[in-house]
Amino acid sequence: MKGNKTAWFCTSCGAESSKWQGKCPACGEWNTMVEERIVSDDKKSRSLTPVKLKQTRTRPQLIHEIETSDEARIKMPSGELNRVLGGGLVPGSLVLIGGEPGIGKSTLVLQNILSIRSRKVLYISGEESAKQLKMRADRIGRPNDNVYIVCETSLENIKDHIEDVDPGLVVVDSIQTIASDAIESVAGSVSQVRECAAQLLKYAKETSVPVLLIGHITKEGSIAGPKVLEHIVDAVLQFEGDRQNIYRILRSIKNRFGSTAELGVYEMCQRGLREVSNPSEMFLSQNDEELSGISIGVTMEGVRAFLIEVQALVSTAAYGTPQRSVTGFDSKRMNMLLAVLEKRVGFKLAAKDVFLNIAGGLKVNDPSLDLAVICAILSSNVDITIPNRICMAGEVGLSGEVRPVSRIEQRIREAEKLGMETIIIPRNNLKGIDTSGLGIRIVEVAKVEEAFRTLFA
Repeated sequence: MKGNKTAWFCTSCGAESSKWQGKCPACGEWNTMVEERIVSDDKKSRSLTPVKLKQTRTRPQLIHEIETSDEARIKMPSGELNRVLGGGLVPGSLVLIGGEPGIGKSTLVLQNILSIRSRKVLYISGEESAKQLKMRADRIGRPNDNVYIVCETSLENIKDHIEDVDPGLVVVDSIQTIASDAIESVAGSVSQVRECAAQLLKYAKETSVPVLLIGHITKEGSIAGPKVLEHIVDAVLQFEGDRQNIYRILRSIKNRFGSTAELGVYEMCQRGLREVSNPSEMFLSQNDEELSGISIGVTMEGVRAFLIEVQALVSTAAYGTPQRSVTGFDSKRMNMLLAVLEKRVGFKLAAKDVFLNIAGGLKVNDPSLDLAVICAILSSNVDITIPNRICMAGEVGLSGEVRPVSRIEQRIREAEKLGMETIIIPRNNLKGIDTSGLGIRIVEVAKVEEAFRTLFA
């Protein structure tokens, strides 16, 4: 039958093939080809852009002829969201927010748009009914007369709703539920997600109306659907956290208008998500009792300094092969630090189980946490407590030296702000920094042995 031709698409990169192949010829991934119906010639997808705004054919311009102007960003009500976006929502941008089911993606978006008074917002829901959204809005407790709710999954009907409302912001929840009549495949397939995202991108760029997409993620933690979806959008925000934990972390994976190293912290409560303005308090236990195997390190996430608690437990191996268990830290890096402890410092840990945990559920890649990790392990091994008013920051090399780290002044000020009395830092890390106005004791060390003498002497 005419119009029922099929093709094979790669779920990873979106490449098209006329027959099934075990290995994608474009990206090289295995077992990613799925069969879908292709677009028939007699069906054309309608553009979402209103007819009055459709432009004529563009012409090539010299780069010095292009006029630029600093467009004012749209400030979102949430300061943490603004920070992750790079200062606010850029007009005409396409932003994708992904996360696990039940993590709070829809709640985050809904409580932000309910606080916007300056423009009309169109919320397109493909998963929840209007009554469900009204119940959630009532729970959040922020009445707003500028938010329009429509439950729709057809791309063509969405175009009509956009023309009727003429919104200043569009939210699509979720992109995997939207389907175009021009493509004969189910919603969420490679071709549907690609077509719908492309149409929404075209609409955003031609009208300067920002579009927020909510997307699902796979069990591996990546955005569901074709990889081309992440290439199309301007920013990809990942909403992370354990559903059993009250804290949520919003981080930027891709951002064309700002840094990808920023991080926002939220707390899930009864009336939605609450911003955590001082995340260091979240990662530090409020226990006054000092225990062995606990140290406090100063780490950086983007331009923010955090004080984070490192927990270690060293015990005699019950079986022949000792265990090495790590949560929130690189396991290979911990094995390297254990080798440094054994070779350079002389502590025999080959026959002992070592368990390491970063408190608060945060995954840390900052090498400045090395010193805190190695001190926590040693503290647990010798069963001597580290005073809870001492923190540290420093990268540990293979020869046992403590190497300088970046943004040391910011780390020291954060430690002072949270009431720390002493901070251990690498030697020669304070060059050109004025420490006269600081009310915290600074101890400089060059070797890990010097840090141990400071802590355990």
